[in-house]
Amino acid sequence: MFEKLAHSEERYERIEAELSEPSVLSDGDKYRKLMLEYKNLTPLVEKFREYRQVKTEAEDAAAMMEEESDRELRAMAAEEWKLCRDKLATLEEELKFLLIPRDPNDDKNVVVEIRGGAGGEEAALFAYVLYRMYTMYAADAGFRTELLGCNETELGGFKEVTFMVSGDGAYSKFKFESGVHRVQRVPETETQGRIHTSTATVAVLPEAEEVEVDIPMTDVEIETCKSSGAGGQHVNKTESAIRLIHKPTGIVVECQDERSQYKNKDKAFRVLRAKLYDMKQKEQSDRIAGERKSQVGTGDRSERIRTYNYPQGRVTDHRIGKTIYSLDAFLNGSITEITDALAAADAAEKLKNNTETV
Repeated sequence: MFEKLAHSEERYERIEAELSEPSVLSDGDKYRKLMLEYKNLTPLVEKFREYRQVKTEAEDAAAMMEEESDRELRAMAAEEWKLCRDKLATLEEELKFLLIPRDPNDDKNVVVEIRGGAGGEEAALFAYVLYRMYTMYAADAGFRTELLGCNETELGGFKEVTFMVSGDGAYSKFKFESGVHRVQRVPETETQGRIHTSTATVAVLPEAEEVEVDIPMTDVEIETCKSSGAGGQHVNKTESAIRLIHKPTGIVVECQDERSQYKNKDKAFRVLRAKLYDMKQKEQSDRIAGERKSQVGTGDRSERIRTYNYPQGRVTDHRIGKTIYSLDAFLNGSITEITDALAAADAAEKLKNNTETV
């Protein structure tokens, strides 16, 4: 562990020196990447330096216990040594967590897709509730959201909706939301007060840059058509809507949110790129023999991960067995109690796996 820490500190110091070089300062892309790595290494290096300082203090206290003839000073040194020993144990555990390999996608923007599942119109209305919840959560976290496309129903629900969440660490905050979300409530259209169960699926995809996913134009069929849906003077008048068909995979992406065909095309390619990047990552992961996956993971999209029960006012995350009774606040974007618990469970599982492989 300490060899890794020393290596990380060396890398940190090299980056620190590089960031002041004129050639790096003039290269915006290289500077940005180095700054990101520097930022990610800073907590680990600072904690390692604190550990070394406390260790030095412990060694000094131990030496004083051996060499000092004054009984009172030896007692003070012994107390200092005990405090340092306890602090070193705490710092060592913190360093183990900080050494857990970061998900390389954690700092990326994300594309979030929500689709109504079982339950017809009620499922579509629940998809809208989830969209509202996530956009409120993103705003509270300081992220920007951008609607990429949606298919609305007459009652204001979403058959499907796709949006981008942008900002440092967006993927790290949303990556555990992929999967099937279940709602139990009495629909507004229910005359006898019966509770219905409906579902919506959520997919969270890290945004891919063009250099990460090369899409030959010969692989893409581009169709234009008139926008459809409620509202907006441009609807059904200009062929601004875009449909992309990726021929090798059969992936279809549609975007009609913007008046400009060019903007819709740009958004559609961003979604397609994210889908292909996600597919590529899953294929690479499956090829790694013997890889142990986290119990929490980023969610199988066919797995039921969470239940929202309106009559009891509760939210239950089935992956970690956690239930909270603050449904209204949760649906208004206050979801950190569960997302933080998921992140902690994931980190604990990764730490356990790392320890077992040492």
